[in-house]
Amino acid sequence: MKNRKATKADYSKLTRKIYMNMFLIIAAAVALVAFSRLLTRGKLADQIVSFFQYAFSLDFDAANRIYQYVIRNNIEMFSIIAIAVCFFVLSRYLLTRFSKYFNEINTGIDILINSEEREIELSPEMDSMEKKLNTLKRTLEKREQDAKLAEQRKNDLVMYLAHDVKTPLTSVIGYLSLLDEAPDMPVEQKAKYVHITLDKAYRLEQLIDEFFEITRYNLQTITLSKKNIDLYYMLVQMADEFYPQLAENGKQAIIHASEDLAVYGDPDKLARVFNNILKNAVAYSNDNSVIDITAELSEDKVSIVFKNAGSIPKDKLMSIFEKFYRLDDARSSDKGGAGLGLAIAKEIITLHGGQIYAESNDKCTTFTVELPAMSSSVDDKESS
Repeated sequence: MKNRKATKADYSKLTRKIYMNMFLIIAAAVALVAFSRLLTRGKLADQIVSFFQYAFSLDFDAANRIYQYVIRNNIEMFSIIAIAVCFFVLSRYLLTRFSKYFNEINTGIDILINSEEREIELSPEMDSMEKKLNTLKRTLEKREQDAKLAEQRKNDLVMYLAHDVKTPLTSVIGYLSLLDEAPDMPVEQKAKYVHITLDKAYRLEQLIDEFFEITRYNLQTITLSKKNIDLYYMLVQMADEFYPQLAENGKQAIIHASEDLAVYGDPDKLARVFNNILKNAVAYSNDNSVIDITAELSEDKVSIVFKNAGSIPKDKLMSIFEKFYRLDDARSSDKGGAGLGLAIAKEIITLHGGQIYAESNDKCTTFTVELPAMSSSVDDKESS
């Protein structure tokens, strides 16, 4: 698995604005202190004394005493008051600006909650947050669309299955009725009807299994029970189980792997993954072709590659791991199941800390499963 480094948000514009506001607060406070100091000296002090003289009809000595007692002796207090007022006014302005940012973010969250179509817009200094919120919005919209598409596929599939069940069931009832009504039917004709009835019953069983697969997928929570697995033996056993289906169309599965290759995982779940992949390869590969299964250890991972002759269109290749997606859209085809095999396979491999992906060209298709290599600590634990 590739390690993804978290991208650090760029709030440089917002930081600069905060520093600018802090600088304004400090500058204003310094200016007020400097102005208050001017009240005690120079021409400004003389003008204040003159103001007291003319405003209250006082002589110079009386006005000067008032100036000394009221202003000069309390200049420190005036400075503190000036600084406090400046800090309060500018801090209130700063908090007002910040509340604007929170209101914008709150509006953006409301757009996410209500699934509104418009883009989220924030102040220029919050552009990093704006990009993240819009990315989250697009991600949620895609997930919602994918969920709706999967639900629609499931509903269509259930509807088609319910319809398809009637066809083999009607045939089974019809042929059994013929056999019941004509007990003296010739042996060859009776054998023919029994064979057709059995085929239809098998098809009916397959459709019912698809119903159960859909139900199990909706209800199950996949849990793993890991142990040391002989991967080579598992692949050989799987290929042997598929021999009848392979031989029917002149196909064969060839395994290229070391006999001592092992992985640490849930044997039942991984067997299900490999069975689903091989089942698809058998169903969609060319007749009289070879399915190559290659497994090897490379550094910190084990790769299992299934390669078969035949191609998958690019527009379908992107969707094959989605729920209820079938490569063959025709319900009359016996190739596809409920469209859950590869979706479940992907979940199982992801739970193992690995990944699964598919590639296809005009000649062949490959499915690759990558699993973490078994660590030495696991080997020691298993040997003990």
